[in-house]
Amino acid sequence: MPRLSSTDTSFPPEAWGPALRLARLARRPLERFFQIQAASGLVLIACAMIALGIASSRFGASYIHFWHTPVAVEVAGHRFERSLEWIVNDGLMAIFFFVVGMEIRREVHQGELSDLRRAALPAAAALGGMLFPAAIYLLVAYSRAHEGWFALVRPGWGVPMATDIAFAVGVLTLLGKRIPPALRVLLLALAVIDDLGAIIVIALFYSKGIHLAGLGVAAGGLALLLLLRFAGVRAKLAYVAPALVIWGGTYAAGIHPTIAGVVVGLLTPVRAWLGTDGAREGLEADVRALSRSRAGGEADLSAQELASVLRHVDAVRREATSPAEALIETLHPWVAFVIMPLFALANAGVALGGAPVVAAGELALVATAAGLALGKPLGICVACAISIRLGIAKLPRGLGWRHVLVLGLVAGIGFTMALFVAQLAFNDPAMLGAVKLGVLAASGGAAIVALAVGRLALPAPSPVESSAAAETADEAEDSTEA
Repeated sequence: MPRLSSTDTSFPPEAWGPALRLARLARRPLERFFQIQAASGLVLIACAMIALGIASSRFGASYIHFWHTPVAVEVAGHRFERSLEWIVNDGLMAIFFFVVGMEIRREVHQGELSDLRRAALPAAAALGGMLFPAAIYLLVAYSRAHEGWFALVRPGWGVPMATDIAFAVGVLTLLGKRIPPALRVLLLALAVIDDLGAIIVIALFYSKGIHLAGLGVAAGGLALLLLLRFAGVRAKLAYVAPALVIWGGTYAAGIHPTIAGVVVGLLTPVRAWLGTDGAREGLEADVRALSRSRAGGEADLSAQELASVLRHVDAVRREATSPAEALIETLHPWVAFVIMPLFALANAGVALGGAPVVAAGELALVATAAGLALGKPLGICVACAISIRLGIAKLPRGLGWRHVLVLGLVAGIGFTMALFVAQLAFNDPAMLGAVKLGVLAASGGAAIVALAVGRLALPAPSPVESSAAAETADEAEDSTEA
């Protein structure tokens, strides 16, 4: 690492290097979040296309066989065996939901959902964006009730309720400077509430019968986790064991185990121990300790003294931000670029042009596509209009109804969570395949329409406006960092 000097032009005047780095670390990383989500959206598209291509080729049977390959763990005569698909959907996706839980907790504590006035609009939009798709799905499914298909199709009403934030942000990124930052923040807040709604739906409607013994095990793991928190244990690895107990107990109780990830995420502390001021004081003391020998003409620090100072530096770095913020920063790239692509590879494979879809499956396909492509934009626009008309919420500065329309259209992209709910709703392969096709078709159509409407309805800023906006953003950043 290059040595910082007082003439280093990469830092604002009068800013101290370590403190400035700490301020940048502690700042809520919205820009990095959006960059990761936009890039992961492209990875998800690639994985979905690969899965579709393999499943529709002569290797389709091998594709299905691979994801159903059994994996077993045996300890002291006790054998636990599940498929690769189960490991991805019920195991790795628990980490995805763990990150979602921490993001919800962070937004409620210090983000867009921390203020009721600011949270009213995304909350109303998310509620409309969940109710309308479910209602449209049920209406389409009920239209063929006289043929006895409604009972087969009905379980999928929760599929079109969720928005895929990675794809949605990717589409907004393609629109470039036509999208103001306020719209991206509104989409993030909406998606957080949307995910919370999907989690509640999964817990209440897509879990098996509750087994009290498993619930007791989960409660024991929860008590252990809280005990560690109250005892002031800060080592993150210490919480892995109770988290696994909660996960195992939730699974044994008949509740989908990914809910355990949400619970642990919501309980992860969002307050930093030291914060910016405490970290600055600690780092200044460490810098003085390291430079004391040079200033006084003394010998260099001994290896033990240097190790002690460095341990303190590491502790200051660790406690400068909250555990939730640090874990999100660490896990988010893994979720975005490993877990979600694996989920896409395992679940997006539908054989195109294969065996004909059953009639009830065709109805489920149409209902799913209609719920996402029509229900999402309609529900979001109507809910925003009602909440603003009633004075409950107001549009952020710089946003108009054209922006709300684009927001509703991109919210119709429901890939990851929609496929996840579909796996829970349908056991029949033909029905599941039809619903997956509905999700993929609606998500692709929503992305194309959102791009077209965004380019036609949202004006591109002039060079003068872009320059002025950039200067304003730079000034705000400099003042924040200084």
